Amino acid sequence: MFAEIITIGDEILIGQIIDSNSAFIGKALNKIGVDVYQITSISDTKQHILTALDEAKKRADIIIITGGLGPTKDDVTKHTICEYFDDVLVQNDDVLKHIEELFAKYISTPISDINRQQALVPSKATALMNHYGTAPGMWIESENKVFVSMPGVPYEMKGLMKNEVLPGLQKRFDRPYIIHKTVLTYGLGESAIAEKIEDWEDNLPSFVKLAYLPNLGRVRLRLSARGNDKKLLEKTIEERIQQLHHIIGDIIVGYEEDETIEKRIGSLLERKGMTVAVAESCTGGKIAQSFTANAGSSAYFKGGVVTYATQSKVDILGVDPKIIQKYSVTSAEVVEAMAVKAKEKFNTEYAISTTGNAGPTKGDGDVEVGAVFIGIATPDTVFSKKYTFGNLRERTIGKTVSKAFELLLNELL
Repeated sequence: MFAEIITIGDEILIGQIIDSNSAFIGKALNKIGVDVYQITSISDTKQHILTALDEAKKRADIIIITGGLGPTKDDVTKHTICEYFDDVLVQNDDVLKHIEELFAKYISTPISDINRQQALVPSKATALMNHYGTAPGMWIESENKVFVSMPGVPYEMKGLMKNEVLPGLQKRFDRPYIIHKTVLTYGLGESAIAEKIEDWEDNLPSFVKLAYLPNLGRVRLRLSARGNDKKLLEKTIEERIQQLHHIIGDIIVGYEEDETIEKRIGSLLERKGMTVAVAESCTGGKIAQSFTANAGSSAYFKGGVVTYATQSKVDILGVDPKIIQKYSVTSAEVVEAMAVKAKEKFNTEYAISTTGNAGPTKGDGDVEVGAVFIGIATPDTVFSKKYTFGNLRERTIGKTVSKAFELLLNELL
């Protein structure tokens, strides 16, 4: 069974926004045993939408559309769907009542006729109630195919997918089971891992597939199993992962479905009754951001400072300027002083610090572009590591964040 996703909007095509909707929809469909055959982004024009619908119908059983359902004149999806199915728009009283309630509760401006027109849906469609907005979703069945149209606003689309679309598809279609398990590894590159697990990979059952997903200092290994016997799939995946632990267990830090490395660090700190702080320079607050993205992180993450300029390391953290003058702002001595000062300032057991040259120019330091120092302060000591991550700024920052978490995790373990 195949699905096709069509995202509508010039803002996607010109790069003004990133199409995160397709990623969410594809992952959600895969979890219920539906394969995504193709993802297409098109402009918000009638002929383009008609052509995309016609082509998708030839390839897929389920066609999911997002975008173009707003109240303004440039949103033409609903009218085009009417034309495609030779249909007319009719008022849905439940949707209209919902729109009026939203305006009464949350919107200070008066409801207009344009807003009320969002209660118009194709007569052949089942309206899907959008609890987070005024534009309803629409479900149409034709020629044994299911067409679903949803707003492009991500939180509105996600609500409709979870509450309406996925349950509807599960009732409508018989589907195979698809089981995924993603192993998180740190500290070894994709090619090195592939060499170590070559024999293991060659002996995977035919219904189990392995994918390598490398990203800035970490490699995810995704095992996917497909079939009609869910227990067999789960058992096989777990057995193969146990085998994997015997081969590369030293670099496995967890599972994507369970917890990220930041969450695992948080769990270990909570278990030990300890806390962490950060002092960041070249990473610009990204380590702190990764910690605070997790609910409940205040139990173990006490805070941080971004001391980007040299003088801020002196004025805010209290790093001795003589150390900076003697060793340079991008040095082991300075990054270790930053970690110690952060640990003292926030009264924590652990601290992470970073300083370096992410490029493209040398900045305040005198080290080569791509050189970074990461410091880790522990209850007993402080140490640092130097790395060279190349001359691409985004890559250098991302790998520094990943390596910092890896170093701290190793200490906690």
